[in-house]
Amino acid sequence: MNAPVSMPHVMPTYGRLPIALSHGDGLRVWDTEGRCYLDALAGIAVNTLGHKHPKLVPALQDQLEKLIHSCNYYQVPLQEELARLLVERSGLTNVFFCNSGLEANEAALKIARKYGHDQGIDRAEVVVYEKAFHGRSIATLSATGNPKVHEGFTPLVEGFVRVPLNDIAALEHVAATRPNVTAVFLEVIQGEGGVNPARTEYLQAVRKLCDDKGWLLMLDEVQCGMGRTGKWFAHQWSGIQPDVMPLAKGLGSGVAIGAVVCGPKAANVLRPGNHGSTFGGNPLAMRAGVETIRIMEEDQLLANAAHVGQHLRDALTRELGELKGVSEIRGQGLMIGIELDRPCGVLLQRAVDAGLLLSVTADKVIRLLPALIITTAEADEIVAILTPLVKAFLSETSAT
Repeated sequence: MNAPVSMPHVMPTYGRLPIALSHGDGLRVWDTEGRCYLDALAGIAVNTLGHKHPKLVPALQDQLEKLIHSCNYYQVPLQEELARLLVERSGLTNVFFCNSGLEANEAALKIARKYGHDQGIDRAEVVVYEKAFHGRSIATLSATGNPKVHEGFTPLVEGFVRVPLNDIAALEHVAATRPNVTAVFLEVIQGEGGVNPARTEYLQAVRKLCDDKGWLLMLDEVQCGMGRTGKWFAHQWSGIQPDVMPLAKGLGSGVAIGAVVCGPKAANVLRPGNHGSTFGGNPLAMRAGVETIRIMEEDQLLANAAHVGQHLRDALTRELGELKGVSEIRGQGLMIGIELDRPCGVLLQRAVDAGLLLSVTADKVIRLLPALIITTAEADEIVAILTPLVKAFLSETSAT
């Protein structure tokens, strides 16, 4: 194990592992001590194209030599180019650009409130979900369904009504009793909450209810979007369209970026002066988004995510699915969760020691989010490293 990295001048907001990454290539990264790791986390679903992609790096170098930043006093042609690509692939109408998933979700919540105000609802309410995670600003942590995220930051922002995922009766009860609701806001696959998918029939029922009530359907695709499930956006497996869709993470393949894609009902809610961002839509981030989409299509990474994701999930199910202590292996494409029946945070360090980067979320769920360039051989390598770690952990903790 490496010695802990000393960072005394950085605010201690993260529980960090004692390694520092130096560089990467494909699905491999190296730490400052020269040790190599297989990256099954991709910066938490950020590095869509892996590390040092031979098509992305020259494009970003080219943009760095031209223009990094332009404020939004002026037209930014790359914004229109990336917006067009997102609109064409989503079937929606227009896009607002920001810098992160939190900012995208914050903008979505502002849209929901403004949409209500435009209809004469002064205290608009938004339906949110148990186990959801939408960010750590005061508004987005209030929308988040994790009490640990709330601790120390009350009073929370008002105007949220919380329901369980995949329970349409609970949502129908809200519809019958809460006249100020203007939107439903959910992750198609909850990431931080434990890789919990919204069922197809549930999403379809929610879409119909939103249509019937005149609500906005806002689908947070910050983690599960941008090809991670094998389609551009995870909701497309259900054959529906949202009215508002926050994106971030994988959209820029490592460059900070966020976006809110809106359909006709929400496209013109925000007007000049209602919202903005100094860095949002800067040329470097926009070039990263344009090139990410171009490379994904050239290299057929949607099909790869679906194929290798299924291969990886099948292999994990074969090796771990029948073990006592493994509750469920779930997910879609390259967003996979292995839920155990006990807290398993110690596996973070054990995986690092074995040369594998992953995460543990919701205390009991091993989360795998590899880059979309992963091969079946690399998927098999993940299984070969992870399987004995899980088996040993379950064996030694079975009596406790």
